[in-house]
Amino acid sequence: MDPLKLSHDIYQTLVKIAGPPAVAMRAWDGTTWGPDDAAATIVLCHPAALRSLLLPPTDLTAGEAYINDDVDLEGDILAVLEFAARLESVPRRRLMALRLMRTIRQLPEPERHEQARPMMRGRRHGKRRDREAVSHHYDAGNEFFRQFLDPDLVYSCAYFLSPDEPLEQAQRRKLDVVCRKLELASGMRFLDVGCGWGSLVLHAAAEYGVEAIGITLSAEQAELARERIAAAGLSHRVTILRTDYRELHGKFDAIASIGMVEHVGERQLKRYFRRLGEMLEPGGQVLNHGITTRDRSRRRGRKPTFVSTYVFPDGELVPIERVVGPAERAGFEVRDLENLRMSYARTLRHWVANLERNREAAVEAASEKVYRIWRVYMAGSAIAFERGGISVYQMLLSKTDRPWRYGRRRLLAADDE
Repeated sequence: MDPLKLSHDIYQTLVKIAGPPAVAMRAWDGTTWGPDDAAATIVLCHPAALRSLLLPPTDLTAGEAYINDDVDLEGDILAVLEFAARLESVPRRRLMALRLMRTIRQLPEPERHEQARPMMRGRRHGKRRDREAVSHHYDAGNEFFRQFLDPDLVYSCAYFLSPDEPLEQAQRRKLDVVCRKLELASGMRFLDVGCGWGSLVLHAAAEYGVEAIGITLSAEQAELARERIAAAGLSHRVTILRTDYRELHGKFDAIASIGMVEHVGERQLKRYFRRLGEMLEPGGQVLNHGITTRDRSRRRGRKPTFVSTYVFPDGELVPIERVVGPAERAGFEVRDLENLRMSYARTLRHWVANLERNREAAVEAASEKVYRIWRVYMAGSAIAFERGGISVYQMLLSKTDRPWRYGRRRLLAADDE
């Protein structure tokens, strides 16, 4: 059969299943199908491209088709991924699905790229393997991350009060909200677990007068964080250590863990919270900020996904109740729980736009493949947050004998009055 006709038939079926608005599709010979005003176009780079994209029908298959240049995505990538999400959410009539799979299999066999997949070695969530996983995630380098993060290099969900405010304003607010929830004050000892490029410890030391330690497993992050702290004249109050939280010793009045819990592993959560509790002074508090899923299947995470393979090796998302439970069993009481799902969706939309705007610099800093991995990962995550498949929670924890004080302070910064 003619691959061009088969590809056209597959496109028409996909549009019928997903419904409007449709994205356009352009074949390898320039033939284009779909609306002239489509927000985005899927470009088929060769006759086997749709088979590469759709078989087997997993997000890993689709993501690899894009990063290996079987297909390209022009225009609004979020529109493409929203279209794909509608394909997954619409109940498929069995006959239509069977016909679609049969048609796809008539396309030429594509070249497969499994041999290029990164692999982790060693015991899952062991210290050595965790270091390797972190190294994999940050191999793109500091200059690559500069191309899409805000000027303060805050690599986590911002705190938006309106959808049209600047990313940097929402990120500064998030840092301030964390400090206010923890009731930081001058002279307190503060620990940031998974400190990134030092944004939170810098803010906490400069604005609240704390003595801060930030820990990370990334050598590149630690080096740049130390440079930023020295430039701010805060080296006497802020220390950055390249160490695992399981190896750290000391006592702290307040602890923040922002975007770290996803990498701990569900089976390690009780041990993780117990270790944070051991480092907490009497009366201290912990703010745990992490992504969760609404998928309550215990089998989740056993099959490789695009994100677990190329972005966050060994990362695990669990429902919020399976984070709260281990925290309580470790001796904590949940004092506050806030869902920032839509703020993270907006954050990711900003990051995607920044990355696309700085494409040339991003490719120069890393590579075309890394650029594509992060473009599709962040766009897909934005859609997942918007559709409610994943969420992000800030959870304020204290030992159960701590008197209630949270709530007496305003949580928003002065610019939000």
